[in-house]
Amino acid sequence: MARVYNFSAGPAVLPEEVLKEAADEMLDYKGTGMSVMEMSHRSAAYDTIIKEAEQDLRDLMNIPDNYKVLFLQGGASQQFAMVPMNFKKNGVADYIVTGQWAKKAFQEAQKYVKANKVATSEDETFSYIPDCSDLPIDDDADYVYICENNTIYGTKYKTLPNTKGKPLVSDISSCFLSEPVDVTKYAMLYGGVQKNVGPAGVVIAIIREDMIPESVDESVPTMLQYKTQADADSLYNTPPCYGIYICGKVFKWLKKMGGLEEMKKRNEEKAKILYDFLDSSKLFKGTVRKEDRSLMNVPFVTGDKDLDAKFVAEATKAGLVNLKGHRTVGGMRASIYNAMPKAGVEALVDFMKKFEAENA
Repeated sequence: MARVYNFSAGPAVLPEEVLKEAADEMLDYKGTGMSVMEMSHRSAAYDTIIKEAEQDLRDLMNIPDNYKVLFLQGGASQQFAMVPMNFKKNGVADYIVTGQWAKKAFQEAQKYVKANKVATSEDETFSYIPDCSDLPIDDDADYVYICENNTIYGTKYKTLPNTKGKPLVSDISSCFLSEPVDVTKYAMLYGGVQKNVGPAGVVIAIIREDMIPESVDESVPTMLQYKTQADADSLYNTPPCYGIYICGKVFKWLKKMGGLEEMKKRNEEKAKILYDFLDSSKLFKGTVRKEDRSLMNVPFVTGDKDLDAKFVAEATKAGLVNLKGHRTVGGMRASIYNAMPKAGVEALVDFMKKFEAENA
């Protein structure tokens, strides 16, 4: 069967070139006579893989030397607990709740610290980013937390919140490597890689060294201490070796493509094709306030549940798959990550035009 255009929110589309390379190396990685799946994480071959992956990521994001790059497990959701467990000093943290994942992080933090919800867009089904220029930041806040791109709701911070000097922690799972980022504005950035970077099973955390505590509450499991992972260069125990190997290949692909400036340009171009059509369509409409639209996740609806279902079914038959929206928004959602080619977005818009003509 021919490859489909996969609009899944995650696990998501990967660059075809990367998949072909991995396939070529499946039985014999660079003359080792084995697959990376079978390789000891302590071997010289794997040591090169993980070190190159880290260096390529540092190059792509211009990560300063005083930030640690950690390859972890447990997905972004495990960070919901690790962040408050590790960064708890005064036992207070401020959360801006702009979607389901920020909400879950906020709820999880309540188990470990006094978590304050300092802003939210829940009143309008998370369809916008609240004004974060003058928030009631707690004097004792150990950090301020955001989810930067909301996968489900299709919103993205265009301006980072004014944290009034408090450290900023950001979940960047669904906008990871989609555009240049100034790492120095954050105390920590992290993301599950299964949306824009690699296969599920890896989370990458980029943490300023002075944020990593020498000691934490003795109830915090050894494995869930950033210091444990940082001191061992992500090799305290067996890491998700194969996933990291694929991430490394994606980093090399991004470098070859021209880096994050080039990705931003491509992503803006792709998103414009879809948003321009939504803005002119009589049948489909986007669900997000224009100035807060994500380049990565585009939710849209017809306003008729039966018609939405018909659209998703017919699109699937046409090789445009995983377009069903999240249950909390309904309708459709097209996730158009780095690896989604422009031709995929054009094919989607062509199909939407045809569907509109037939169902108007």
